[in-house]
Amino acid sequence: QFVFHSYTTGFTLLNGNGTTKAEEYSVHQKQIFYGVGAISYAACIGALPFVFMNRYTLRSSLTQLVVKKLLPAPLLSLMSAFTVVVVRSPEFENGIEVMDRNGKVVGVSQKAGEKAVKETALSRAVLFGTVFFLPAVLTYFVERAKLAKTPRAMASVRMLMITSVLAGMLPLSLSMFPQCGEIKRADLEPEIQSSTEETELLYNRGI
Repeated sequence: QFVFHSYTTGFTLLNGNGTTKAEEYSVHQKQIFYGVGAISYAACIGALPFVFMNRYTLRSSLTQLVVKKLLPAPLLSLMSAFTVVVVRSPEFENGIEVMDRNGKVVGVSQKAGEKAVKETALSRAVLFGTVFFLPAVLTYFVERAKLAKTPRAMASVRMLMITSVLAGMLPLSLSMFPQCGEIKRADLEPEIQSSTEETELLYNRGI
C-alpha cells in the first residue's frame, strides 16, 4: 500500500498543473508535505481491513471474500482520488492560469483549479477502481471453474488479468477529460469575466 501510494503521489506531483500561483510560500514544498501525509494516511486505510482481519482472526469464507476480493478495489479507488485532491490542493487554493483560444493568459482562477483537480481525481479513481475490481471478479470465476490447477498458475492468471485491464483502462481514464480543459467564462471569478470577451477559456488539467 505504501509503495503504491508513494508512486501515484509522486506521479501526481510531477504531472499536476505547473501554473499554480503563490508568493508567500513554496507550493512545491507544501505539496511534498501534503503528499507525505496523504501517502501515510492512504496506506494505513488500505491496510486496515487486513490488519483487522488478522488481529481478530476473522477467517470465515465471507470475511475472506469481502476483505480480500471486494473491499480493496473501492478502497483503493477512494484513496487514489484522495491523494490527488490532497497533493494538488494548492491548485484550488491559489488558482491556476486560464487562457483564451490564442494561448494568452487571462487570469488565475481558483474555480478552474478546483475543476481540474476534481476531474483528475475522478479519472484516477475510475482507473484504479476498475483495474483492481474487474480482475478480482474474473479471478473468482476462474477459481470456481478450476481452470488454473496450481497456485502459481492462478497467480499468473491474475497478473495477466490485471495487466490486460490496466492496459485497456489507462488510455480510457486519461481520455475521460481533455488534457486542455474548457471552462465557461460565466463560471469564473468576476475579475476574469470582466477581462475578456471569450465565452469559454482553457486551462491545463494535468494528469
